[in-house]
Amino acid sequence: MKAIGYFRADDTAGASARQNKAFLEYCTAHGYDVAGTFVDDVAANGAAPGFRQMLAFLRERQRDVIVIVPSIAAVGAGIADAARRCYQIESLGARIAPLSGESDVTAGIVTAWSAQDAGSTVGDRVRAAMRKKAVKGEVLGRPPYGYKVGNRRRLELIPEEAVVVRYIYRLYLTEGMGIRLIARRLNEEGLKTRRGGNWSMVSIRDILRNRVYLGTYSRFGVKVPGSHPSLVSNDDFRVVQDRLAARRTSSSPRVTSRFLLSGIAYCGACGNKLIGVSRKQTWKRKSGERVQNSYRYYQCESRTNQSVCTYHTRRADDLERDVLQLLGEQVASPPDAPAPAPKARTERDRERLLTKMKAIDKRIERSIEAGARGRMTRDKMQRLVTAAAAERLALEDAADAAARRLAGGDTDRLASLARVVAGWETMRFTELHGALREAVERVTVSDAAVALSMRP
Repeated sequence: MKAIGYFRADDTAGASARQNKAFLEYCTAHGYDVAGTFVDDVAANGAAPGFRQMLAFLRERQRDVIVIVPSIAAVGAGIADAARRCYQIESLGARIAPLSGESDVTAGIVTAWSAQDAGSTVGDRVRAAMRKKAVKGEVLGRPPYGYKVGNRRRLELIPEEAVVVRYIYRLYLTEGMGIRLIARRLNEEGLKTRRGGNWSMVSIRDILRNRVYLGTYSRFGVKVPGSHPSLVSNDDFRVVQDRLAARRTSSSPRVTSRFLLSGIAYCGACGNKLIGVSRKQTWKRKSGERVQNSYRYYQCESRTNQSVCTYHTRRADDLERDVLQLLGEQVASPPDAPAPAPKARTERDRERLLTKMKAIDKRIERSIEAGARGRMTRDKMQRLVTAAAAERLALEDAADAAARRLAGGDTDRLASLARVVAGWETMRFTELHGALREAVERVTVSDAAVALSMRP
């Protein structure tokens, strides 16, 4: 088996040489063939060219490669960074072997996070101060819809928003409307959210589940009943929760899945993004036999969450096959080369990608903390962090492509496009997804047609 080493070190202290020696001794002891080492400077302020080069190597080799690292925590600049990088390595088919002897990535991450938490006295003091404010009923963070921060930092009613909250509960309780229909009703009547947008299933569900409307303020495990005016009675709130719980247990579960066109597919009717959905459905045939099948499709986010779009769903396999055919036509008969995108636009694109990457980093941190504190099983934590790491890897590839365009080093667009078409069935998902985002700026989907907007 081929082995590569990855280290983060400060050469002035000779750490890189020591780590390389330990790596070679480990390979000799276990009979691994040395394929090379990749090194990043710990003082590089987040830059990791060595890690990116290693990922490129793994994509070419794909299998039968083991990555030797000093420890799980040493792979990144922090625990969350190390977790993301480790799961990215594993997503490319490689196995990680820490010289520290840790049993697996997840166990090493949880152990390192717990040790970090135990020594975080400053964080403990901050949390204690926040709890002290919560005990007094003082608002921490953004006030929920229907309220504002008033005197003594207590919640006070916003009359026009309070009317909408009561209206939502009445529609759900008295008229028996579901969450999707409530969102449609509010949007049809021209009622807007606090930010002036359309109502969605998520925003309606959050209001129906929020105990703040009972007059109870809850933060950091502290509950303060009667801290502010209520908008719903205890009996009505309990009935709502019972109905929501019953609906969750009786409905078909949604299965998390990765979708190739995620982030670049848009609805041709309203311009909103298309989201990928996986569902399992079970039915009974006339013979009495029960049959189960899984379905994957793309649907408009506006139609799904707000019921304000006329777009119909599209099977994932069918849409992706249509996109592949259009890409093949581009390779076979390339159009005239488009004019390069303005530098300012490319810079904005890259900034948006970097912002999304930061949001994913926060998701990873929250998942690890929940797993380390026992609020989430380790298996679930691993699934969530692995999915987030793969998503971030695709964004990193797109950000690198934008950086190359800014530097004028990404001129062979047709060759990149041909690589996507040729590797459609054989490339790993993360690699294909990243390459697709490099080549295609937007896939516009309507009931009648599919159109591609290529990146300059």
